[in-house]
Amino acid sequence: MGTEYYILIAGYILGFYMSWNIGANDVANSMASAVGAKAITIRQAIFIAGILNITGAVFIGSHVTNTIRKGIVSTDILADPHIALIGAFSALLAASLWISFATWKSLPVSTTHSIVGAMIGFGIMAGGFSVINFGKLGAVVLSWVISPVFSLIIAYLMFKLIVKTILSKVDSFALALKLSPFFIGITFFIVVLSFLCKTPLGKNLAIGTPAALVIAFIIAFFFGIAGRMLLSRFIKKSENGAEEIFKRIQIGTSCYVALAQGANDVANAIGPLALIYFLVKTGSVGDKVPVPVFLLLFGGIGIACGIGMAGHRVMDTVGKKITTLNNTRGFSVDFAAATTVLIASKMGLPVSTTHAAVGGVLGVGLARGLEAVNFRIIKKIMIYWILTVPAAAITSIIIFKILQLIL
Repeated sequence: MGTEYYILIAGYILGFYMSWNIGANDVANSMASAVGAKAITIRQAIFIAGILNITGAVFIGSHVTNTIRKGIVSTDILADPHIALIGAFSALLAASLWISFATWKSLPVSTTHSIVGAMIGFGIMAGGFSVINFGKLGAVVLSWVISPVFSLIIAYLMFKLIVKTILSKVDSFALALKLSPFFIGITFFIVVLSFLCKTPLGKNLAIGTPAALVIAFIIAFFFGIAGRMLLSRFIKKSENGAEEIFKRIQIGTSCYVALAQGANDVANAIGPLALIYFLVKTGSVGDKVPVPVFLLLFGGIGIACGIGMAGHRVMDTVGKKITTLNNTRGFSVDFAAATTVLIASKMGLPVSTTHAAVGGVLGVGLARGLEAVNFRIIKKIMIYWILTVPAAAITSIIIFKILQLIL
């Protein structure tokens, strides 16, 4: 076997390791609020998120990946296959190490921004600073502010709406049941729009925005009515009042976020692996690389393993340590995160589900007053967010130099 095949084997190992890290760190985005609000147990969260991430990766995940994530680094540096191979390898290892460190510290970071930072490090080593698109990099930096603030506002307003219309009234259970078609409906509206507009599957269907809005409204209306019928039939009035209703709705929103994560985040691990795979197989690579289904499945399984083995660490931080969550607050968080990611991606802004989820948790905390939020944890999380791109870039540079000397 030639050196390239040893690199391909190492690429598979690192691709799996990166997928594992995505599962270990990013699962908090989809399941933390549901676990924190006691809608489901950690074991159930791990099982549900594992299956949905694999499903999202294989059936909705991108079958074509940009060789350089987000267009931040010029593809000119891929002209030399040897340099491209070492670069992809460096980027995978550097991003993985940073996410592993953050997971060990139980802090949520953006896996997308980690791979972007690692690719920047590779770009600087391969072509100098001139290959970096600083405009695109500026948009990533801007998203550190946009995602959490936007999500914070939506979660704050949604929770205040629930308090005003339901929780402040005498019979909150009856009111929650009566208004459930609205809350289920707007959730499905966002979910359907997200799948039609944001996922690779939706892009392949090529449905225009007006048609997508109509389809989403019809499906949302139907599921709103059907959801109300099911809730009134199977859920009896309890001491928890409205929380009992929102507990069921929240499980649905958490499942959506997990499915969408599998579809969108698998590219962070499989993008560089696909690059290595095609360089070894064909000796060259273009701006975009086709991704075989078996690689998507490979990435999805890696994500599921990460969820099962280490997902509880970050889940605990987001779900319990920032503020106390119940089902109405948890629903507000999930709704805010999903809405933020949808709107921002439609505007072409590179946002992170991690940042949106943390912003949503902060929003519902602030809706109860400043004393309800653990700002010490928020400060630590934000420091790690800022460090993500430079830390991954510097690590990538060091690994690139070492590999250049060896290979």
